[in-house]
Amino acid sequence: MTTDEKLEKMQGQLTRVRLFNSCLIGCALLAVGAWIIVKNFGSETMHEKPGVKEIRAKGFVLEDETGRPRAALRMTKDGPNLGLYDDAARPRVGLAMVGEGLGLFLYDKTGKARAVLSVNKNRPGLSLYDETGMPRVSLTVFKDGPSLSLNDKTGKSIWKAP
Repeated sequence: MTTDEKLEKMQGQLTRVRLFNSCLIGCALLAVGAWIIVKNFGSETMHEKPGVKEIRAKGFVLEDETGRPRAALRMTKDGPNLGLYDDAARPRVGLAMVGEGLGLFLYDKTGKARAVLSVNKNRPGLSLYDETGMPRVSLTVFKDGPSLSLNDKTGKSIWKAP
């Protein structure tokens, strides 16, 4: 074998080694790129089952297209409450839990409570209020039986059974 033939053979081997090294570097770069993508975008989300995700917060506010609050779900120091608001951001419906009690509140267009359906200490009740905020009718069911109270505009009882 002549020197030229040996040199040509070595150049061929060198070309193959360079090609192999280029492929090896390319594969390594692809592997590192895939690892970075999985690490940054979270492998948990790729394998997560639908419906198992949990969101935790102290409150949520839903706004209309103009940015006014239309609904709010909040955790207060007294318990959770849900409020629905009209287009002027006034409360219209409220649902709240306070300790062991809970209530459904219906408000008029000025934001005053007009009807309250509640359960306190296992006693259900319904109260209706006039436009000044005075209770006019109250119905409560006690352990011994129901109680109905009708009040005048000053809040004084005008009829009560039993």
